[in-house]
Amino acid sequence: MNTLLHRTYFLLLGFSLTWIFPCHGRADEIVSYNDDIKPILRRHCFKCHGNDEQNADLNLQNYATLLKGGSAGPVVKPGRPSGSVLFQAITAEDEGARMPPQSPPLAAEKIELIRKWIQSGVRETNSSRSLAARRTVTFNPAANAEVKPAGAPPMPGHLPEIKVPATARRLPVLAMAANPWSPLLAVAGYGHIRLFDISSQKPIGALAFPEGIPQVVQFSRNGGVLLAAGGKPVQSGSVVLFDVRTGKRLAQLGDELDAVMAADMSPDQRLVGLGGAGRVVKVYSTEDGALRFKAGRHTDWITAIAFSPDGKQLATADRAGGVHLWDARTGGIVLSLANHTAAVRALAWRSDSKVLATGGEDGKLIWWNTTDGFIVTVHARPHAPVRVPGTFGKLPSGVLAISFARDGRLLSAGRDKFARLWKADGGQEKTYSYAPVMPTAVAISHDGQTVMVGDARGTVHFSE
Repeated sequence: MNTLLHRTYFLLLGFSLTWIFPCHGRADEIVSYNDDIKPILRRHCFKCHGNDEQNADLNLQNYATLLKGGSAGPVVKPGRPSGSVLFQAITAEDEGARMPPQSPPLAAEKIELIRKWIQSGVRETNSSRSLAARRTVTFNPAANAEVKPAGAPPMPGHLPEIKVPATARRLPVLAMAANPWSPLLAVAGYGHIRLFDISSQKPIGALAFPEGIPQVVQFSRNGGVLLAAGGKPVQSGSVVLFDVRTGKRLAQLGDELDAVMAADMSPDQRLVGLGGAGRVVKVYSTEDGALRFKAGRHTDWITAIAFSPDGKQLATADRAGGVHLWDARTGGIVLSLANHTAAVRALAWRSDSKVLATGGEDGKLIWWNTTDGFIVTVHARPHAPVRVPGTFGKLPSGVLAISFARDGRLLSAGRDKFARLWKADGGQEKTYSYAPVMPTAVAISHDGQTVMVGDARGTVHFSE
């Protein structure tokens, strides 16, 4: 639906939804059209969208005609609130498009009730079956996806001392990663990568990155190799692999004409994918440095790349909101995940490879079923800042960083200056405030006990 038509349809809906009665104790109750939604619509919508009058050919007074929709198509998509015109109308950031028109936004309790009704399958009555296709994925960590290395957990020994480039102030933490098997944290810095012992929360060394600024740091699935990618903007870019225990450089891949903005290594360490402003994903062999394949479906800068833990798929994202899944061996397209409307800042795979999480500047945090490409869970604006009195216009609410723990919990950080820890089922578990500084990168320790957040001032925060 084009922007003008979308906006016009919002206006034709003519909703005047307001808070009616408190909504208490509904967490586990079934939400139905007859008992919960119709009373709201009867009081505020039937005059223009009822049996007597149907603006935009939309009749909300009957369950069957509501499902049919209006002249612009259906207004609800069972199981997908973010893709439903009804939900978009009551949550629109633009005051000219948001319903009710020329009125305060619908109370949060009512928005949540409508969201829950759509998410649970737009039931007509409490005994009706859900119309939403089943998208829940039982979480069972794949034992063979992250094989624990033999011997002592990988930790640096006596690393060679390096000269850290001096700067007037510390660079924002552009990237950070926790080792999957040891208390080791890698943090991107200017011309180097800082290493921290998570147990003591103290720095234990650094690795030189004379190629420029690292935009990505990532450990291999067995924890023995550290990938760093970046470069010098509009000059050069590449990926460097380090031995975690010795700090030795193992390989350098790619010879880009701009800084590498996204990169990852396959679980078997045989492939490295990279991308950036060139809009093309390139996958190289770590054995001989040869280019294995290119993936060129993206229409804007590549912002994130991640191999699935089982090594079968490669997820990539771009600045225009595009997310694609590729066959990691052949480069053939598997799925395109269409929902984000702005730059996707981060990708993260759950350890069983069945779910991919994405976070973007449109404010959405989405858990995707990677088998069929449908949404398992979505939070429309979990990092929306609180509007300060006297401010106007759209507030940035982007999700800037995400990271999965091995047990399926997800950590996110966004423009509200909070980090949020989510349960495996998508429910919120805990929040961490970093105001007035913006959190820019996140990681969870190998044992799932410590949350690490890097911020725009270059500080690394450790929390239980």
